[in-house]
Amino acid sequence: MDFLISNAYAQGAQQADAFNPLLLMAVMFGAFYFLLIRPQRKKQKAHTALIAALEVGDEVMTSGGILGRITGVSEHYVIVKVSDNAELKMQRSSISQVVPKGTYDQA
Repeated sequence: MDFLISNAYAQGAQQADAFNPLLLMAVMFGAFYFLLIRPQRKKQKAHTALIAALEVGDEVMTSGGILGRITGVSEHYVIVKVSDNAELKMQRSSISQVVPKGTYDQA
């Protein structure tokens, strides 16, 4: 019966290297940092600078798509004039961009 079952011999057993998983995790963290975390921080810093620089007379676009001219600025809020007789009070953080002068045309 021994001719049906062959003997199993250990081939050169290799020890598990603990350095490889750590290296892989470091490479993955580096990829996440440069592809996700760093660009998001850069975008957040740019938006914070934009919010801090808002002034009366700036023409702005809100995150909701409302276009208007700033008529009042306080610490947390801005007043945006959207037509001749309509002004909206909104949070400064809702301003997504400052548009070029002349974009907002009160017709």
